[in-house]
Amino acid sequence: MATAFSRRWLCRTSICGAAAALWAARRKLLVISIDGLDHRYLRDCDQLGLRIPNLRRLRDQGWWADGVAGVYPTVTWPSHTTIVTGVTPERHGILANNRPAADGGERYWFTSLLKAPVLWDAARAAGLKAAAVHWPVTVGAKIDWNLPEFFRRRQGGGMDMDSTEEKSTPGLVAAISRIYPSFAQEWVDDRVRALATVYLLEREKPDLTLLHFVDHDAAAHDHGPFGTRANAILEYTDELLGLILAARPAGTTVAIVSDHGFERVDKVINLWAVQRKRGQGGEFVSLSTLAAAKDPAAASLLRSLSVSGEAGVGREIPRDEVERFAPEALRGYTALFEPQPHYQFGRVREAPEEEAPKEKGDHGYWPGRPDYRATFLLWGEGIRRQQAPELPMTAVAGELAKILGLQFPAQ
Repeated sequence: MATAFSRRWLCRTSICGAAAALWAARRKLLVISIDGLDHRYLRDCDQLGLRIPNLRRLRDQGWWADGVAGVYPTVTWPSHTTIVTGVTPERHGILANNRPAADGGERYWFTSLLKAPVLWDAARAAGLKAAAVHWPVTVGAKIDWNLPEFFRRRQGGGMDMDSTEEKSTPGLVAAISRIYPSFAQEWVDDRVRALATVYLLEREKPDLTLLHFVDHDAAAHDHGPFGTRANAILEYTDELLGLILAARPAGTTVAIVSDHGFERVDKVINLWAVQRKRGQGGEFVSLSTLAAAKDPAAASLLRSLSVSGEAGVGREIPRDEVERFAPEALRGYTALFEPQPHYQFGRVREAPEEEAPKEKGDHGYWPGRPDYRATFLLWGEGIRRQQAPELPMTAVAGELAKILGLQFPAQ
């Protein structure tokens, strides 16, 4: 069922008109996810000095949303699954990157864990062919050409080829390697992912192709977003995008999506240490990017810190925002608080009151956080050139389906 937010968005934007014109002439669709592509990378690319000619061209010639409000938690696997289901994590069942420790703590690798229909199954039911390159939650998927994201070893954005090949469509890695001998290297990085996509577009010509670029996210974690290192990886991603665009079959519509925004992290605050120093009671939960009070005493403590600007405690999240973004996941807490910009809350009770972060950049923040947005743009023949208002991530799957001529999601 559409939320009030998504209904308001649909009424305010003309993307439906742009995509509806394509329904009569079904198009091939190439969906490229650039992990961690905060919408500010495209909006502020001049100020950032980014050399991304391909992304600039798609933005300037295509339909571009002024940010995508994510789903909670704003992390990779739940968000990617929302992009291809059109529903929230509570409904599709992928609640985090990793499963709870009680379930073994592994990633949500397998499509058997999905609780909602996915775009590639709708395409298959309509007689269309699909391909996926390192898209999350695709192990075991009924995808014609599948290189699922699955790894036992990892090096930055690179994942071991042996694990990928083990879960891939039989013979696909060997077939790509015959055309690109350097493909079967030890690590599946974005260059390898791009080679696989070029092979699929040129040789197999799927109706739906899903590609997940990962290297930018790794750089933004290690070095922080919007800086020299992360910007350089994004520029490299743009070079790979150019190779892929040159390989796309004529008439293919291109969608650029991302899973979440990104924030620089400077300090980690242990709120339990602050509480002990103040001698105040109450129970709360630290979720790194949220502090959740379980009782009025904890809410009072966190509210006083928010008002005074102490201990990195930022805005109290209004109840209507909680209902809009995560009514089920965060039900039962007395009050919720964001960290101030460039802060996180520690999760170890006995840690020092203030520490340097292990990573210089992170995501997972509250979806309503100002200017913290993902990306969505469409480009290709028949797509109207327009900058449109912000949209909810739950609306993306439906717009992708229209290009394929599908009625999806059913609700």
